[in-house]
Amino acid sequence: MRSKLLFLICTAFLCGCHNDDEQQQVNPPQQPSHEQVKEALIKSHQMYVKQEADEITQYIKQHGYAMQGLSTGMYYMITEHGKGEQAAIGDFATLSYSINLLDGTVCYDSKTEGPKQVLVGKDAVETGVHQAIELMHAGDKGLFIIPSYLAQGLVGDKDKIPPGSVVVYNITLLSVKKQKAADTNSK
Repeated sequence: MRSKLLFLICTAFLCGCHNDDEQQQVNPPQQPSHEQVKEALIKSHQMYVKQEADEITQYIKQHGYAMQGLSTGMYYMITEHGKGEQAAIGDFATLSYSINLLDGTVCYDSKTEGPKQVLVGKDAVETGVHQAIELMHAGDKGLFIIPSYLAQGLVGDKDKIPPGSVVVYNITLLSVKKQKAADTNSK
């Protein structure tokens, strides 16, 4: 009797599970397709980029800057022209700088951290900084507004630059030094 009862309970349980499986197969939960997810992410990113561009434009207007924009979304103006050589990819550029948020908060400054040397186009610094340096000659001073996707991105620097922040760089290009052929081979 016990074995028959146990058999009936197990059968009822298995049949119940089987019916649930059949029900799920008939009406599976709606999952978005890969294309739908991709389109939603692209649309979300485009909206974020537009919002950031609007913030940058508003900042420029508030300060009365006459800045030029690049197709990448970065804005700049050279405030003082030097007479030195123009920086190019592969050059060593030494710069003094300050990095601010749009609200004026100073994040980093070469006065406290010292000048920075960058191998243009190759060092692990923000893409926007490489673009900025390539626009400059030794002795130039410039103001650069760099959107988050060319700066620290959606995660920030996990220290002083918050996630998704537009940054304002004040850069003075102190010197440009061409990389020697021997230096190129060792890299």
